[in-house]
Amino acid sequence: MTLKSAHTQKVSRQNLNKATLAGLIVALGIVYGDIGTSPLYTYSAIVRGKPIEDLLVIGGASCIIWTLTLQTTLKYVILTLQADNKGEGGIFSLYALVRRHAKWAVLFGMIGGASLLADGLITPPITVTSAIEGLNLGPHYTVRLVLVIMAGIFMMQQFGTKSIGRLFGPIMMLWFVMMAFFGLSHLADNWSILRAFSPHYAIELLATYPKGFLILGAVFLCTTGAEALYSDLGHCGKNNIRVSWIFVKCCLILSYLGQGAWLLQHRGKVLPDQLNPFFALMPSWFVPAGITIATMAAIIASQALISGSFTLVSEAMRLNLWPKLKINYPTEEKGQLFIPSINLMLFVGCCAIVLFFQESKNMEAAYGLSITITMLMTSCLLAYYLYIRRVKPGWLVLYLVVYLSIEFSFLFANLDKFPHGGYVTILLGGLLFLTMWVWYKSRKIRNRYVEFVRIDDYLPLLQELSNDTSIPKYSTHLVYMTSANDPKEIEHKVIYSIFNKKPKRADIYWLIHVDVLDEPYRCDYVVNTIIPNEVIRVEFRLGFRVEQRINLMFRKVVEDMVNNKEVNITSRYESLSKNNVVGDFRFIVMEKFLSHDNDLPLQERFIMKAYFLLKKIGLSEERGFGLDSSYVTVEKFPLIVAPVSNLHLRRVEE
Repeated sequence: MTLKSAHTQKVSRQNLNKATLAGLIVALGIVYGDIGTSPLYTYSAIVRGKPIEDLLVIGGASCIIWTLTLQTTLKYVILTLQADNKGEGGIFSLYALVRRHAKWAVLFGMIGGASLLADGLITPPITVTSAIEGLNLGPHYTVRLVLVIMAGIFMMQQFGTKSIGRLFGPIMMLWFVMMAFFGLSHLADNWSILRAFSPHYAIELLATYPKGFLILGAVFLCTTGAEALYSDLGHCGKNNIRVSWIFVKCCLILSYLGQGAWLLQHRGKVLPDQLNPFFALMPSWFVPAGITIATMAAIIASQALISGSFTLVSEAMRLNLWPKLKINYPTEEKGQLFIPSINLMLFVGCCAIVLFFQESKNMEAAYGLSITITMLMTSCLLAYYLYIRRVKPGWLVLYLVVYLSIEFSFLFANLDKFPHGGYVTILLGGLLFLTMWVWYKSRKIRNRYVEFVRIDDYLPLLQELSNDTSIPKYSTHLVYMTSANDPKEIEHKVIYSIFNKKPKRADIYWLIHVDVLDEPYRCDYVVNTIIPNEVIRVEFRLGFRVEQRINLMFRKVVEDMVNNKEVNITSRYESLSKNNVVGDFRFIVMEKFLSHDNDLPLQERFIMKAYFLLKKIGLSEERGFGLDSSYVTVEKFPLIVAPVSNLHLRRVEE
């Protein structure tokens, strides 16, 4: 039985994977916000504080061109997009593809996800600040204006972006055409910039220029949005991304070449900080319009980052790597979700970044350090995925040698940013990773305590209890959530709740199990009738991107079973039964608390205390499963994971 037509999903994925004009424009608006706005600050970061000379400018352009070719085009657009998890991408989708084969993969997923979230906090500030600085208002007024724009962007999230999202593609199209036009118009300033297509100049710059290797930290800014290509796979489809990337890459390279040609006209000079080569390409009369378009592109880049963060956290929640948080769905658009607490965290974080760094040049000094870690984690997971797909070992070795060399080079170059603000994103990434690690490890510790029993051993007792009229009926239908994967088992705590903690007599006992699958949008259920009209188990098989609205889903299951005459939900009270009144449903949620009767090692004690602290911040069990609180009874249950074994108590006679 299925809650959603598999055929509809298959057709939807097939349509998404077709490259269409509408799909290409949507891809421009969704995928390329971050990487598309990198020309605003990449060349500035390369030449800042250095005398302009041919090797620096041409070598810098060569580094950019070959980074976009090897890192973005070959690794992400051609190779990584092949790791298609039923039409979805991103580091957690990639982790879901390999986790059944390697338990250690969770570490790579957590590190990559945390680093992506942390470094993403700088994307809105640096893009918006770089655009606004073109107005030359001065740091004080620039910061104020950026904060106002930030407030508007984050306030807009609660309403969704369905309506304005239609404008993203055309605006980004205008942005790319504009940057390509002005870049192309300045190539004639110095045709020697075309030598940048030869990798010789990139190698010469890194090998012979003073501290040339560290320039990679600035060059890396041109590809920080590459991870978004993979993360947005489900929104656009791989063919739309691949085809649109041809256009985007040409526009980006033309912009960088134009900036390089302009810079070669200023040999021997050190450019002032407030002079941005990107805006210098524009005639003075067009600069206000150019800044307006750049600001809109920056807002779109910020929006893409924020939406991506919501998706990333929701996936982590489904994969049991993050505390359950409230999720709103402001529109019916696929992938449109809003997490208020994450929105607030991102808003506070972005504002703090703006106030702390003040200027885009300071943000450049910190930007990119964490994202290199995400790219390394993606490379490792992708290599293992290719291994599972039986790719020849020679190709795997070549892939790892090439990309681990490239990404470790970027990482070591970016480490120079650590004392200049890079520590901010590393600290944030560390806190986010610690949150995931605590949530994951605490589940492992708790699983040591969970005791499962054979449900068959208790069926006679359940039937006797159900027919025992001396006990007041607790509910017509009593529903328990169970974590038992085996349909023939049940947690001992559920049996304890039914028989020992105030006996709970009911006509029908329902057991609900939720199995989170590696497929993103699977939405099926299986019914196991243990005793007809007395004990029934329902197993929901949900993808890791499916909202767990168990209350609505269970209601649909019951409705289907009634229509199929598999169950009779009419109340068995005589006065209600003859009038066909439906019996009441009561969910029992077992809320655990850490018992004092534990003797845990220091590390596990810290993990469990941190877990219960996070649990207070997150949603309760019933809200996490989407249950209506009016139908839920919460029972406190002591969690004893390590019983005290060295209690010495001696009886004495008076």
